[in-house]
Amino acid sequence: MKGKAIFAAALGWLIPGLGHIYLRKYWRGLIFLAAIGAMSLMGLTMGGKIYPLQAENPLTLLAFFSDLGNGLLYLLSRLFPIGTGELERVSFEFGTAYLAGAGLLNYLVALDAWDIARGKKK
Repeated sequence: MKGKAIFAAALGWLIPGLGHIYLRKYWRGLIFLAAIGAMSLMGLTMGGKIYPLQAENPLTLLAFFSDLGNGLLYLLSRLFPIGTGELERVSFEFGTAYLAGAGLLNYLVALDAWDIARGKKK
């Protein structure tokens, strides 16, 4: 049971809602995928920045951990020029906030999949 919970949480972290779909909670998983995916897409469209690991400033370290919650999007941003941040855009700060918010929400969604897989929640 614990292995299934870890796998569901890992899937949920990698792609929002995928852990719920794996647990046969299809509607919940699709809603999470649509909502968090839309937040991430809007953040990228607004020119937001996905922060890499930078230990010299505590605030960028916190931004890194929130952006790491985006899972596959974060990994893709390290391989391709995605989420580099466009400072000249008026919506830059809002886009960055949307990306960070999507990452933090995805952590909660992955923990929800963990709880469902362990039988603590329906």
